Amino acid sequence: MRPVPDRLILSDDFYETHQYVADKGQGIMRLDKFLSDRIFQISRSRVQNAIKAGLVKVNGDEEKANYKIRPNDVVELLMPKPLDEAVKVHPDKIPLNIVYEDDDLLVLNKPAGMVVHPGVGVYRRTLVNALAYYFQDLPVMEGNPDNRPGLVHRIDKDTSGLMVVAKSEFAMMHLAKQFHDHTIHRRYHAIIWGEMPEGEDTGTIENYLGRHTRFRKKMTVVPDGEGKLAITHWKVLERLYYVSYMELRLETGRTHQIRVHMSNLGHPLFNDERYGGNRIVKGTVFSKYKAFVDNCFEILPRQALHAKEIGFVHPRTGKQMFFDSELPMPMQDCLARWRTYVTDRKQKLTLDQE
Repeated sequence: MRPVPDRLILSDDFYETHQYVADKGQGIMRLDKFLSDRIFQISRSRVQNAIKAGLVKVNGDEEKANYKIRPNDVVELLMPKPLDEAVKVHPDKIPLNIVYEDDDLLVLNKPAGMVVHPGVGVYRRTLVNALAYYFQDLPVMEGNPDNRPGLVHRIDKDTSGLMVVAKSEFAMMHLAKQFHDHTIHRRYHAIIWGEMPEGEDTGTIENYLGRHTRFRKKMTVVPDGEGKLAITHWKVLERLYYVSYMELRLETGRTHQIRVHMSNLGHPLFNDERYGGNRIVKGTVFSKYKAFVDNCFEILPRQALHAKEIGFVHPRTGKQMFFDSELPMPMQDCLARWRTYVTDRKQKLTLDQE
């Protein structure tokens, strides 16, 4: 059962903070016992793991399990947001591209097209279904329903790339804290429409994102303070005239963050249907060019976004872990065709000048 907090503070897209206030007549009590008494069906050892991982704060500060709660103390507990708890996970035998694994966690390369967790309309063949088959007893943190075992973050269905999955309860809590504090290293590679202004090869996008008022499956930039702060650092890797090959580093991890940020700049991700990248945004009106772009869309039938790098502190050893991945072949093939197009275009311009 989920805790019934005195107050619920929405923290970000994957986690939320539950707040408990000790009443005026509260007797002196250990922090771990205070939370155990407040939250149904949770053991004190599980609460102690959460405290050890830094998921619990008292009056804004991290404290040890033996901290003595006093009247009016404010206790906050970070927890994953609930999903559709009516969805039961069925194990599905689906191959997983695991790049690293130990007793506490694994890192895998999620293919494009795979949904991360079950939800409305999608009940089978998700990453969680595959994990349920691979592991029979992935940890489930309190408030982390059975349809999200081991997950501490997610990436979009049609985005490929690296994800970390917790195998132990403490690892889940430790990694959850790192994601919530934005200390996880996440770097994406993407193909966008158009080019950044000449001479500008790096930059930072900082604004607020919220749900679109008309199209509920979309996110959009909203006035300052009305949504959630989103920060993306970008770097141009290659300019290809009508498209660009980009590196994007997330400082925050909002829903569709990169996709919305680039679309808002007028440079939607190549073939991103939801945010306007599945049409010709930059280029000519010639039918030959349209045929070329359509061919690229066929080669890469989804948004051109790949979670290429991930880095974090290992929960048990305290060592910094870092993983890199190859760009998927469809993205490589698409880039190769754009490079050929640019080369041919330059050669034609040279001949015309002669």
